[in-house]
Amino acid sequence: MIRNPSARAIAKAVSWLLFFSTVPSRPVSKRMKVWRKLMQEGALHFKGAVYLLPYSEIREAMLQALTADVLAMGGDAAYVKAPSVETMGNEEIISLFNAERGRAYEQAGKGLHILEQKLGSMLKGGKAVTPEELLTAFRKIEKAYKDIAAVDFFTSEQGKAFALRLGTLAKQLDEASHGKTPVSTKGIEPKDAAGYRGRTWATRSRPFVDRMASAWLIRRFIDPDARFAFISETGKPNAGSLLFDVNGGEFTHHEDLCTFEVLMKAFGLKQRPLKKIAEIVHELDIKDGRYAAPEARGIEELLTGIRKTAKNDDEALEKGIAVFGMLYASQTS
Repeated sequence: MIRNPSARAIAKAVSWLLFFSTVPSRPVSKRMKVWRKLMQEGALHFKGAVYLLPYSEIREAMLQALTADVLAMGGDAAYVKAPSVETMGNEEIISLFNAERGRAYEQAGKGLHILEQKLGSMLKGGKAVTPEELLTAFRKIEKAYKDIAAVDFFTSEQGKAFALRLGTLAKQLDEASHGKTPVSTKGIEPKDAAGYRGRTWATRSRPFVDRMASAWLIRRFIDPDARFAFISETGKPNAGSLLFDVNGGEFTHHEDLCTFEVLMKAFGLKQRPLKKIAEIVHELDIKDGRYAAPEARGIEELLTGIRKTAKNDDEALEKGIAVFGMLYASQTS
């Protein structure tokens, strides 16, 4: 039973995708291909040959493609969208999804427990393992967590607990390895925001995560009157424009930092909520597994929706700016 009021609201609002299929028994690889895809996408084996997923446009498109694949194999498949399942309430279905994710977190937690023990031993002076070996093991566990979190559709309690343990371990490991995990900031020249006011900031067309977030950061903390313009990869900006997130621009990717992070470092922006947003932007833009940010997937879906529905680049950027403004507000008291 879901007792949290916000969880009950989610249960009331969610709708479902039900996928049905019959795949030829030979070769077995065809059945396995369909099964693996459903498991990878986080589908719940419901009854018989029925699999269940919470509805989203992206998941519907996935099932549409999977249906075509099954038909091409000589099998039969279909899917339907339904607001509810007649024989089972939404809260009960969500509990089944959370239980399934919980088992996956429990399995991944075995490796996390071993790593916690090894780190504890090293911090007490043990030399059986090096910080570098622990870092390698940590990255594997972090990736396993991210894979599960990507399909933890209803933010299970087990997922929250695992994320806390992982965050604690990351801090301890960073201290033990003498800061080897933080990103590089060398070569970024400090800037004074006073010299960057009332400017036109130009970036690539079809803005997405890093450009949207950077535009919000610029307008919120650097240049309140900033105007934005768009250029193609090979186009030339108007004279006097500042280039960001463009190859050769004044503010763009630097080593393992995305443009949002570069702007933060250049202008000395160190507020805690910004650091959290920077982790999300880095995860979505760089995709190097550095940060455990389970909320990143939902934000990416929202920004994808903006990109698909916006009439032009200006509208897309302004809506993206609004999203990051709301995200920042949610991180502050």
